[in-house]
Amino acid sequence: MATKIRLQRGGRKGYAFYSVVIADSRAPRDGRFIEKLGTYNPNTNPATVDINFERALYWVECGAQPTDTVRNILSKEGVYLMKHLKGGVKKGAFDEAAVQQKFDAWKQAKVNGIDAAKAAIAKAKEAAKATQLAAEKAQNEAKAKAVAEKKAAAVAAQAEAAAEETETTEAAEA
Repeated sequence: MATKIRLQRGGRKGYAFYSVVIADSRAPRDGRFIEKLGTYNPNTNPATVDINFERALYWVECGAQPTDTVRNILSKEGVYLMKHLKGGVKKGAFDEAAVQQKFDAWKQAKVNGIDAAKAAIAKAKEAAKATQLAAEKAQNEAKAKAVAEKKAAAVAAQAEAAAEETETTEAAEA
């Protein structure tokens, strides 16, 4: 039986959520599957992936063929790196401790990169918020200045009208 590692769609319209499953290649996309390996949510930033690493590695080593998207997901999770490193152990290039050390170093570098990306996104949001606040303050100051000028013009016109009225009353009395 030819097995595939593929995505099984869930969620509502316009908000897809996927399960990563092992299925017979002849089975329908959302149909019967052999085993569920995890989930993939592309709606978050960065996309959330929750995979059972050991089972995914087992199925890849057994020869299950992933779809292109699942291959990218598994590569980013390190399944293919671990398969490659275990191949080196079989050939005698290095031992299990070295494999685990290399994989842990790779995983830590990946986590640091993700944290840096999240920090950059948060910093960009803060900067955008600050610029929006500054623009709003400038706009409010311009409005306040225009209102003050309008009030000053109204007070000046009122004072001018009062002065004109006093002049006309003085001229009428004289």
